[in-house]
Amino acid sequence: MARGGQSRKKVERRGLMLVLSSPSGAGKTTLSRLLLRADRRIELSVSVTTRPKRRGEIDGRDYHFIDRHRFDAMVKKGELLEWAEVFGHCYGTPRRPVIEALRAGRDVLFDIDWQGTQQLREKARDDLVSVFILPPTVRELERRLKRRAQDSKSVIGARMAKAAGEMSHWPEYDYVIVNRDKAEAFAEVRAILAAERLKRERQIGLSDFVRALQAKLK
Repeated sequence: MARGGQSRKKVERRGLMLVLSSPSGAGKTTLSRLLLRADRRIELSVSVTTRPKRRGEIDGRDYHFIDRHRFDAMVKKGELLEWAEVFGHCYGTPRRPVIEALRAGRDVLFDIDWQGTQQLREKARDDLVSVFILPPTVRELERRLKRRAQDSKSVIGARMAKAAGEMSHWPEYDYVIVNRDKAEAFAEVRAILAAERLKRERQIGLSDFVRALQAKLK
C-alpha cells in the first residue's frame, strides 16, 4: 500500500490539439511562441509550406519549406491532416507526427487559419480545442502588421482586406480572446489549456485510478 493509503496508479492522458487562429497581425504567432517557451508539455506542429522563407526563419523549426510538386504529392497520399492555399502559397500539417504525439499523451499546438481548423474538426473533433484571437481595433491590427516589417504595402493591404472575412468565422471556435494586452491574452490561453487537460474524457486512465482508490477504502 502507498503511504497514507493512497494509490500511486498513474492517470494516463491522451494529448490534445490546441489551435490558435486569427487574422494576420492579431497576435496568434506571438502567443504561440510564448506558450511554447512557458510549457514543455506542448509542442508545435511544424507545417509544410510552399512559400519562401522569411528573414530569420529556419527550415524544420518554423516550417518545412518544400516545392509545390512535393506538396501536391503529400496531399494525394493523404499525408496531411489539413491544408490550405493562402495568398498564393500552400500550407499543410503532416499527419504522422501529430498522431504519434497525441497517442503518447503530448499536446500539439497549431498556428493555422479557419480553413485548416475546419478540416481538423472534421477529422478529429474530440482531440481539438480551438481558440480564435481577435484584435481590439482595426487600427491596431494595421499597426501590428506594419510593425512586423515582413510584408510589402500591397501584401499588408491584402491582409487587411481579408481580415473581415477571417473574423466572420469566430463562431466556429470553442473560445474567443480579444488580444488587447499580450500578457492578459497569454494568461487566458494558458487557462484554457489547463482546463482542457483536466477534462474527464481526456484522462484515459481515470477509471482505473478511481477504482484503485475505492479498493483501498473497502
